[in-house]
Amino acid sequence: MTLAAGTSSCSNSSRFGPTSTFKLVTPVTLPPGRLRLATKPSCTGSRLVVKTIGTVVVAALAGKLEAEIAQLSTDDAQIFLEDLGIGEASRGRVIRLTYALLGLFSFFTGGEDECRAWTLRQGATAVDAAAAIHSDLARGFIRAEVVTFDDLMACGSTAEARRRGLLRSEGKAYQVQDGDVIEVLFNVAR
Repeated sequence: MTLAAGTSSCSNSSRFGPTSTFKLVTPVTLPPGRLRLATKPSCTGSRLVVKTIGTVVVAALAGKLEAEIAQLSTDDAQIFLEDLGIGEASRGRVIRLTYALLGLFSFFTGGEDECRAWTLRQGATAVDAAAAIHSDLARGFIRAEVVTFDDLMACGSTAEARRRGLLRSEGKAYQVQDGDVIEVLFNVAR
């Protein structure tokens, strides 16, 4: 599967101009079946257009418009996007598309003073996640306490998630999921 590069244009009925030029994303070659995104190509609404033609995945975005949005403050960018009828800038969708094409996902660790995102390949286990943080965590792995990001945000704290039964203990074979918040319990004998 190849992500091709080039340019094209289409009509856009937005008040910001009659024509949008789309620049395609950097070329990437992947095995067939890796990408599971299905987006109907259009020039209105979302400015990131993803289309599969045979075994070729083509992604296009309005580069000039994206550059203008990047220059705006957060509040002005949100108003600009709302005026266009768009939920988010294409940057986030490009990142998610790239992660999907490469077979990557993110999990989180956090404490009172810090929260951090880590990247793993699809199918990684709790021990792989521990190794991504530090080799000692993988070597002395006991178990991982896991809660989904959405559940943690709804609860407000890991203590509340534990009280509601949403925090669970997982072993070495647990396949980490996108958006998991993990605390690794370990013991390394000296």
